[in-house]
Order: sequence, then structure tokens, then C-alpha cells
Amino acid sequence: MQLFKTPNIKFLKYKYIALAVTAGIVLAGVLNITVFKGLKLGVDFGEGTLLRVMLKTPATEGQIRDLLQTVGLGKSTVQKSGATGREFQIRAVETVNTKTEERGQLEAHEALADKIIAALRSDDGAAERARGLVDLNGLDEKSLTGLLESAFPGSGPEAAQRIISYRNETGIITDFQILDGLGLKPELQTFLKEKTYLGKLTVLSRETVGPQVGADLRRKAVQATIWSLLGMLVYIALRFKLEYGVAAIFTLAQDVLITMSLYSFTNREINLPIIAGILTIVGFSINDTIVIFDRVRENQKLMRGKGLEEVMNVSLNQCLGRTVITSGTVFLTVSALFVFGGEIINDFAFLMLIGTIEGVYSTVYLSCPVVLFWQRWFGSKKAGRR
Repeated sequence: MQLFKTPNIKFLKYKYIALAVTAGIVLAGVLNITVFKGLKLGVDFGEGTLLRVMLKTPATEGQIRDLLQTVGLGKSTVQKSGATGREFQIRAVETVNTKTEERGQLEAHEALADKIIAALRSDDGAAERARGLVDLNGLDEKSLTGLLESAFPGSGPEAAQRIISYRNETGIITDFQILDGLGLKPELQTFLKEKTYLGKLTVLSRETVGPQVGADLRRKAVQATIWSLLGMLVYIALRFKLEYGVAAIFTLAQDVLITMSLYSFTNREINLPIIAGILTIVGFSINDTIVIFDRVRENQKLMRGKGLEEVMNVSLNQCLGRTVITSGTVFLTVSALFVFGGEIINDFAFLMLIGTIEGVYSTVYLSCPVVLFWQRWFGSKKAGRR
């Protein structure tokens, strides 16, 4: 099966247009990052607390922000997740003395998270708490296990895990009858009905990062990207020639810059999984680039006397079917993740989606032209005439 039997596309005919388009996008992105919007850094690279919560009843972002305003956190970032109107992401930062030890900073941000949760709960369950009851939707696994172990030694961990798993999957327990569907013993259900109540809020996830940790992660993310690019430069320069290594690094660097630019334009959050995704895109792009370069090297031996541009066009056409099939399967997969994967994986799927397209584009329209220009500018006179 062949997608393209005898393709003869003059890819390098459009090299100047491709370079102009790339330069325009990168320039606009750099201006947007440095002058206008900037990058939206996740809690991994900043500081503060990131909470994902689910409410028993739908609410608006304005209502959530009004509740936070009562504790002086009205400027927190509040973002609705999903279409139910019950799940929200809240990112809050409270200034902490930078001279304080990291442990103290983290404790301060943990206290900030507790303040947010208390504000969202408001007076919910005040009467129940006055009677000594605890919120079943608010207990973490350790606290819930301890409560159950006090009355049912040996049964607490398993029961607590089932309840927490249900909360992680569904978000909130709205009725005690749900416990029966979890396979809990009747006496254990009766105990929970007597000792707990069902609050209107549950915390799906909770992340806390201090300023020193955030700065350290930012530094390491930049280092990981730079070292990966330098390592590829050395590898390709040794396997091929220096100009091929330079072309590959130029291509990969613009892959990273365009990806960051698009994230800035769309106001998406940069966090550790996104950095991992960027490095994945770099690896995917360099793999395709090496295949093209290898074919160029082979064809230079078979097409002696032909100009480098002609050899590159032939090589790109010969690899076109392989490039489309390989990238196409990845594109279909990440498209499914982007459309059906849900809110949590949407940013990562978006990154892989644009990265797959960008990787193919940069391999075809940027890596080969850079080698061609290098040969013309810095190569031998013979290479220059070709």
C-alpha cells in the first residue's frame, strides 16, 4: 500500500515563504510573552495553592469569587471545569516572606488552602459540626481511615479507599444510600450516618508549591530543554555534519518557541506535564528529521553531480509516505484525546496536536533549507555554486 507512488513536489521552492511565516509567528509570540500577555505559569512553576473542587449544586465563577472575597482572596484565579457548573479550579497566591524557610512557606500555603476550603464551605454544616459530626465529603483518606478504624479495626483502610475512590471518580457523595452501592457493611454504613454528614464541597486535588520550589522547577525545566537540544546537536553533528546538527537544533528551537507562543496566545497554563510534552515533541520531530537527513546522505552518493537542493527535494518526496503515515497516526490519536479526553488532559492533548503538525512542517520546510543555506554561505566554493 502506497499513499504516494511517484510524488514530485518541489518542497524547497517555498523555503523563503516558510521561513517568513515561521519568523512572523515566533516574533509575535515572543512579543506576546515578553510585552503583552506573558506565559500563564501553573502552580508547578509559581507559588501558592491550586485546588480542584466539586460542589453539590451548580454555581458560577462570580459566586465562588464572592465567597473568596470574604477572606481577602477575591483576586484568586477561578476557572470552571466541565459543563456541569459544579467543578472549579482555584489558584491562589498569598505573599509569604521570602526569608522564611521553605518548610515555613509550604505551611503558609497549606494554611491558605484551608482558608479557601473554609470560605467555600461558608456556614455549610455548622449545626452538624456543633453536634460533633464531621464532613464525609471533606475527609482525606488518612482521616477517614482513622475514624473507621476506631470502631472497626481492620476494616478501616479498605472501606476508606472505596469511599475515596468513589469521590475521586464521581466527585461528591450526595446521599448516604450511595455507600450501599460501594459494598460497605451495614453496620459500617450506620456508623458513618451517625458520625458524619454530607457537606456541599469535596476537594478533588490539592497542590501546594513554595516560591523556592517553583523557581527551582523553572530552572530545571529550562536546563532540561537546553541540555536535550545540545545533546542532539552533538549526536547529529557526529553522525552527519555540523551543518546538519545546526539545522536540527534551529528546527527544534523554533518548535519550542512556536509551541510556547501558541500557549501564550490561547492563555493555556504551562506546568510540568506540558514541559514533558514539549520534550516529547522535540524527540518526535528529531526522529523525523534524522530519517530525512539519512536519506539525503544516501542520495548524495547515488545522485553525484546533482545540486543539494535537488537531492533534498528527491529525498523529501521519497520519505513523504512514511512521514504522513507516522505523523498521521499520532495526529489521529491526539485528536481523539483532545476531543474526548476531558478537561484534565485537554492542555496536554492540545500541545501534542500542534506539536505533531509543527514537527512535520519544521522537518520539511525548515531543517533542509537551513542545511542548504549553511552550505551556500559557509561551505566550499563548489558547494556554494551548487
